[in-house]
Amino acid sequence: MHLEAIDWIIIGTYIVLALGAGVLLSGKASGSISDYFLAGRKLTWWFAGTSIVATTFAADTPLAVAGMIRRGGIYENWFWWSAAMSAMLGVAFYARLWRRAGLTTDIELIELRYSGRPSAALRGFLAIYSGVICNCIGMGWVMLAVAKIFKVAFGWPEVINLSLGGTSLALPGELVLLGTLISIVLAYTICSGMWGVVVTDFLQFIIAMGGAIVLMVLAYQRVGGPSGIVERLQQTPGFEPHMIAMVPDLSNAGELAVLTFVVYISVQWWAGTTGASTQNQRILSTRNEREATLAVIWGTVAHYVLRPWPWIVVGLVSLVLYPPGTLNDPESAYPRMMTELLPPGLLGLMLVSFLAAFMSTLDTHLNWGSSYLVNDLYKRFIKPDASHKQYILVSRLATVLLVILAAIAAWQMDSIAGAWKYLIKMNSGIGLVILLRWFWWRINAWSEISAMATSFVLANTLGFIPALAGDDMFGIQLLIVVAGSTLVWLTVTLLTAPTDHATLLAFYRHVRPGGWWGPIVSETGQPHKSIAARGWLTWLLGSACIYTGILGVGWICLGMYGRGAISLTLFMLSGFLCIRYATPTDGFNLNSNARLADHDRSSNT
Repeated sequence: MHLEAIDWIIIGTYIVLALGAGVLLSGKASGSISDYFLAGRKLTWWFAGTSIVATTFAADTPLAVAGMIRRGGIYENWFWWSAAMSAMLGVAFYARLWRRAGLTTDIELIELRYSGRPSAALRGFLAIYSGVICNCIGMGWVMLAVAKIFKVAFGWPEVINLSLGGTSLALPGELVLLGTLISIVLAYTICSGMWGVVVTDFLQFIIAMGGAIVLMVLAYQRVGGPSGIVERLQQTPGFEPHMIAMVPDLSNAGELAVLTFVVYISVQWWAGTTGASTQNQRILSTRNEREATLAVIWGTVAHYVLRPWPWIVVGLVSLVLYPPGTLNDPESAYPRMMTELLPPGLLGLMLVSFLAAFMSTLDTHLNWGSSYLVNDLYKRFIKPDASHKQYILVSRLATVLLVILAAIAAWQMDSIAGAWKYLIKMNSGIGLVILLRWFWWRINAWSEISAMATSFVLANTLGFIPALAGDDMFGIQLLIVVAGSTLVWLTVTLLTAPTDHATLLAFYRHVRPGGWWGPIVSETGQPHKSIAARGWLTWLLGSACIYTGILGVGWICLGMYGRGAISLTLFMLSGFLCIRYATPTDGFNLNSNARLADHDRSSNT
C-alpha cells in the first residue's frame, strides 16, 4: 500500500513523542537501580496496570489470534483465556506478597526464600534462562510479527539497496526495518529506564487499542455490522458453525479436541504459570500493596475483556473475504485485512498502532531482562560493590545485548502460535512449585531445580515419540509434562534437606505469607493466617468477572445483545465484589515504601 503524506506525518509525530518521553524522563532513571528498573517504586495502580496490558499488546498477538480463528474458531482462544484464572490468583493472593517482599527482581526471591549454594546457583541460572533465553524467544516472535505485517500489508522489499560513497550495498529488508525500529526503542529505554517504559506504554496502549477498533469498525462495514456477521459467515464456503461457538461443542468434537479444551481450563492455567515476571516488575514498582492489587485487576480486565474482540472480529470477517483454505499462512489474515479495508490516511494510524504494540512489548522485555542480568548476575556474582553509575551503564549495555540475541531468535521462527505453545509446554511443569513456594515451608531450591529440569527434558523429547507427535497432541504432551515434573519435584523435595531454618524464619517474618508453615510459625510470635476463605472467594469472583466480561463483549460483537447485556451485568457485579474483597481497608500495609526506606533491597548502599 502507498503511504500518503498524512500517514508519514502521523508516523513521525508518534516517533518524536516516544523519543521525547525518553529524553524528558532520563533524569528519573539515573539515581539507582531502583530508579532505573522500578521507577523509584512510585507507580499508581492505573499507570502500572496499563503498562501490564500494554506489554502483552504486542504486534504478534493480533496475527496469532486471527490465525486461531481461521484454524478452529473462537473457542481456540481458550488456549490463553484459561490463564485469566491464574491472573486472578495474583489478585487474591500473590500481588500483595510480591509487593511486601520489596525486591528488585522476582528471582531475587530465590535467595530470600531458600538457602545455600543451590539457591545461589538457581538464581544465577534463572537470570540467564528467563532473562535471556525465554525472554529472547518472546521478543523474537514479536519481531517475526512485525516482519510479517510489513511484508504482507505494506509490501516491504526483500532487499534494500544502499549507496555509500560509491559503493552499492544490498541489505535484507527485514534487517533494515527491525534495525530502525529497535534503534528507536533502545534510545528511550536506555535513557529513561522504567519511567520511560511505563509512560510510553500508556501512550502506546491508547494508540494500539484505537487502531484495532478502527480496523474492527471497517471490517463490520463489509458484513453488515454485528447483526450481519453471523449470517454472512453461514453463507461462506467451508465455514462450519462451531467456529463461532464460545466453547467447543463437546458432544460433537473429537476426543483430542475435547481433551485439549479440558486441559486448557483444568491444568494449563496453573501449570504454565512461571510468576508472570514482567507483571511482577510492575507490582514491585507500585507505591504499596493496595496499588499493586488494583494494578493487577485493571491489567487483567483490559487484557482479557477489552483487548481480544477487535482482533477476533477481524479474524471472523477474514473468513468471509478469504474463505477457509484460501490462505497458506492463517496468521497473514490480519495484515491482509488491513490492505483490504484501510483507506488512505488511516494507514498511518494503523501502522503506528502496530509500531506502538511492538515497542510497548519490546521496551518492557528489554528493561526486565537487563534487570536480571544486572541485579541477579552482575551485581550478585561479579561486582557486588560497584557504584550506581556503573550498574546503570551495565544495564544499558545488557539492553543492547538482549536486542541482538532476540533478533537472532526471530530468524529461527516461522510460527508465532507455535512459539507460544513451545514455551508454555516447556514451563508447564514448574507452575505448581512456583505457586506453593510461598505457602509450604518444605519446598526448597532443589524442588524448583528438579521441576525445571524435568519439564525441559520432557517438553523437548515427547515430540519425537510417534504416538505423541503433532500439534493436535499438545494437550496430552502437556499432561505428561505436568504429571512427570510434579512427581519428580515432590520426590526430590521429600528426599532433600529443607531450607535453612534461619532463612525460613526470616522469610516468614518479612513476608507473612500464610499457609502451611507449622514448624516456623510458633517461633515468630506473629499471628498466623491460613490461606483464607476470603482469598478463594476473591479468586472466584475475579474469575467470574473476567469470563462474564469475555462472553458479554463477545455476544454483543456477534449481535446477540440480550445475552451480552445479561453477561455484562454479571461482569460489573462480580467485578465490584472482587475489588471490595481484594482490597480490604484493614488488609494491607499501605506504608510499603516507608517500611523499605531503611533497607530497600534494590539499593546499592
